[in-house]
Amino acid sequence: MNRSWMNLPRVSVDYRNGVETFLDFAFANASQEDMILCPCKKCGNINWHVREVVHEHLIVFGFVRGYIKWIFHGEITPRRASSTSNSIDPLNSHHRSHREDDMEGMLRDAFNMHDYHQSVREDCDIGVNDSSEMRRSGCHEEPNGEAAKFYNLLNEMNEQLYEGSKYSKLSFCIRLFHLKCLGGWTGNSFTQLLEFLGEMFPFAKIPQSSKDMKKVIKDLGLGYEKIHSCPNDCMLYWGDRKNQESCHVCGKSRWMNKDVENVSEDEVEARSRKKPVKILRYFPLIPRLQRLFMSSKTAESMRWHHDGRTNDGFLRHPADSLAWKSFDQKFPNFAGDPRNVRLGLASDGFNPFKIMSTSYSTWPVLLVPYNLPPWICMKLSSFILSMIIPGEKGPGNDIDIYMQPLIEELKQLWVGVETYDVLKKENFNLRAALLWTINDFPAYANLSGWSTKGRYACPCCAAQTCSKWLYNGKKFSYMGHRRWLDENHRFRYEKNLFDGTEEFRRAPEQTTGSDIWSMLKHMQFSYGKTNQLPNSRAKKKNKEVYDHDVDQLSDDDSDEEDDPNEAELWKKRSIFFELPY
Repeated sequence: MNRSWMNLPRVSVDYRNGVETFLDFAFANASQEDMILCPCKKCGNINWHVREVVHEHLIVFGFVRGYIKWIFHGEITPRRASSTSNSIDPLNSHHRSHREDDMEGMLRDAFNMHDYHQSVREDCDIGVNDSSEMRRSGCHEEPNGEAAKFYNLLNEMNEQLYEGSKYSKLSFCIRLFHLKCLGGWTGNSFTQLLEFLGEMFPFAKIPQSSKDMKKVIKDLGLGYEKIHSCPNDCMLYWGDRKNQESCHVCGKSRWMNKDVENVSEDEVEARSRKKPVKILRYFPLIPRLQRLFMSSKTAESMRWHHDGRTNDGFLRHPADSLAWKSFDQKFPNFAGDPRNVRLGLASDGFNPFKIMSTSYSTWPVLLVPYNLPPWICMKLSSFILSMIIPGEKGPGNDIDIYMQPLIEELKQLWVGVETYDVLKKENFNLRAALLWTINDFPAYANLSGWSTKGRYACPCCAAQTCSKWLYNGKKFSYMGHRRWLDENHRFRYEKNLFDGTEEFRRAPEQTTGSDIWSMLKHMQFSYGKTNQLPNSRAKKKNKEVYDHDVDQLSDDDSDEEDDPNEAELWKKRSIFFELPY
């Protein structure tokens, strides 16, 4: 369809006729409650409006730049059209009409497979029906072990609980396990219930124990790893220290009961019944990234930043940013394969209890795959939960202790892991890199190691931060922003409008990552909260220190002081420096 009219003047007759053609197409294919997403420059395909409002916006503001394919208004790309042309399947329609549960939809959410009805059958057939043909023809590679396991699980999705049942074995397991979690049933009571149901309904395919039920959930990728940690955030009982019974830093016991230094072989059973003081829930990253390429829909979307992005110099996606482009220039081998994943990391604390007077801080760590289109990557279903850090207090600078498993996986992903691409039907070396973090200012301090409070709170200016103590407000005010103006800008000479001084200094040079690494690579940092004072004593001491600083400031009318050693201002060396890029 010729859409050159979209570039014509908005007062022309051809443009107005084209708008009417667009509205007819959009309301015929993508309307909801007589409204569509408005593609004007003001709304940007975000706001829903009726036909008259959309028509007015397109005449007044025009279409958003680059919106040539009407993907938000019912236009189907050639690949999607080919997949949907075969979506009418008697077998699929039979399952939709007779299946009471929506296990197919649940699996799509769990595996990020938001595709059409034929997608799951196509993906399942790859692992079973087409494998012999692949071997005979030799034109495609067979899926690797993890991919074959994944497709076999999808094939078992439609296994009936018993002959003639409207429910599947999978739906039975998931719903019953959901009730166990909601009701807080113990493992023993749950096993007894399964044994009773098995005796009453011997013809049904019911798991025999709680462990068998968990295996089904775990094989579907819904599981996570439990990693014990020190209550003072000194260490993780992980890796070489997995079997330790107490913290090697503070000496605290791993368990809630009495300290146990050594456990004999006779006490193994008793040890298994102990409750750890603190548990990190970690969700492995590699299998979740691999499954993004095991579905034809998500595998195609993971290449969108390279194949489907409009590259016209405008910033619409992180791939248009300077950080993305400079990373590609620095690592051309990584950028050579558009399937390699770029990640962003976000973390912050929140109170999981509705009663805000309860002091508790849980820190989830989320990963965002930025290969996806912008209308998909920032949806909740596209976020990858990496870990949940529990605790009555936030981890603070000790968050690096809990980031160790993720950093190890990121190191492995930089080298690459074998992954099956369902679109090209081949195994390839999947790589991933963490490009940036997303957080507020206090969380920025925890992740970076630079204190974002006090005299030198700016992480960009660092030791050259220009700050002024407000004697009445009892806080710092950060001035010196006129240093970024042109040398002859009139604001540099305005005394009365600012702090009573003229500004002749230049903008400070920002410290690069290489410079920070040179400063911190030989410094030793200790983790844990064993050396911290109790809360009341710490506040009292901090007040005394601040009063002392104020007295020193009052003795000197000048707010400037000699630049301190920047290396001494860092609280720690961030664990992100362990990454090879």
